[in-house]
Amino acid sequence: MRAVTTTFIESTPLSVRELARAVGAEDQWVLRLVEVEILHVAEPAAPPERWQFRSADLQRALAARRLERDFGANLDTAALVLELQAELQRVRALLGAHGIRGQRSTAGSDDR
Repeated sequence: MRAVTTTFIESTPLSVRELARAVGAEDQWVLRLVEVEILHVAEPAAPPERWQFRSADLQRALAARRLERDFGANLDTAALVLELQAELQRVRALLGAHGIRGQRSTAGSDDR
């Protein structure tokens, strides 16, 4: 199986409705992503009609959607998984900056 890489280019910010349509969801689903902190908005107290999202938000929304679809994860679980993935990336970057190469484990491998 070939890995697929998607590149997003910063462009005009997306509204709640545009982001929802881009991931095949309802507007309420996007509001829930903000509620569980998968997505962050500059002014959470502002009405959702004024919220704006960028390509990185679209990537996170798509990742949450895949977690729901592929693993049956609820959004609270998806938020935790996404946060752990981001933390792992930060740790790997920090190790790489210090010249330490981290090893990736493969699922199902036996280290005995």
